[in-house]
Amino acid sequence: METPFNPSIGNQLTDITGLRLCGIFPAGKEPSIRTPREWTKLRVIPSHRVGHFVYYDCAEVAVHIRTKLKVPAWG
Repeated sequence: METPFNPSIGNQLTDITGLRLCGIFPAGKEPSIRTPREWTKLRVIPSHRVGHFVYYDCAEVAVHIRTKLKVPAWG
């Protein structure tokens, strides 16, 4: 059984592949690389730029997704 993502574990920066696989998204339902790139371009998720490289803090992104990116229910 996979352990759930715990945002209190360190603040480590990772690249886009690490973001997809760090446990924020359900196993087998990770978005394609294109989705986080588009979210970064539209400034939907927090990112850090070092030179021309883009890095993500998994804890920061997880908290942001769970609080800001909610889809309203139909009804």
